[in-house]
Amino acid sequence: MFAWFRMKIAVAPASSAIIIMLLSMFLFTSNDAVGKWLTGSYSVGQLVFIRSLVALLVLSPFIWQAGTMSLLRFERSGLFWIRVALTLADSFSFYFAVSYLPLADVMTYWLAAPIYVAALSPLLLGEKVGWRRWSAIGIGFLGVIIALEPSRNMLSPAAIASLFGSLSFGLVMLTARSLRATSGLTMIFWQSFGGVIVGLVTLPFAWTTPPFHHWPALALLGLLAMVAHVFVNWAFKLADAATVAPLQYTQLLWAIVYGWLVFGDFPSIAKFIGAGLIIASGLFIFFRERQVKQRLAGQH
Repeated sequence: MFAWFRMKIAVAPASSAIIIMLLSMFLFTSNDAVGKWLTGSYSVGQLVFIRSLVALLVLSPFIWQAGTMSLLRFERSGLFWIRVALTLADSFSFYFAVSYLPLADVMTYWLAAPIYVAALSPLLLGEKVGWRRWSAIGIGFLGVIIALEPSRNMLSPAAIASLFGSLSFGLVMLTARSLRATSGLTMIFWQSFGGVIVGLVTLPFAWTTPPFHHWPALALLGLLAMVAHVFVNWAFKLADAATVAPLQYTQLLWAIVYGWLVFGDFPSIAKFIGAGLIIASGLFIFFRERQVKQRLAGQH
């Protein structure tokens, strides 16, 4: 992603990529668990502000190296700013949802993002989706409905925020396909800068001065995710996507562990069934898309 991360790797075993990817998923979920713990003391806007500010501080050496003018080079400006808005919607929705729902429940909804991508790609990108992937998409949506445990509670603000946030995250993933020429540094800078600005607007309405013992957790907020992004990039350098991408679903395992040990939450049977359908659907869609792309490449 950044020059510092572009390591010159000869040929490394896939086992190394698997270990690195598993570690990155643990770090991502650890960051989310820190965020959930902090939602008990701080507003969503303040957490987004602090997380984004930490990210900008971490990015500053790389911005200095790349030059600030590089941040103004991005394609399709309209779509680019829509993506920034979607990342903010994703962040605000996530922190709001985990302040009311168990971490594993929220993670289940967010894991449905690849299903949204597959469902929307024909409409927004003109990609062809065959009956097999449509069947998997339908199963994935069924998993979301089961995970919601249909009742009047499924229309709670936290549940709605979860669905809205996971859809926003899916759209963020979808826009990445149309913004391939824009550097990762540029994307992360502007979404972090947007988080600082929007979060700053909310501070006069809900500011809590952190006690000294909260500062380590606040410093970790966002920092763990940045390190995890580095590890993900590293893993994809060491092995192909088919080896490492499916490991993203181990986040749900860590979310269950954190939820049980730290917050005293454990998913219901419906959540397990829904999560299983979502994961199975996501894996099928991933491997089917890969198979179709390989076949089309072989025809040229």
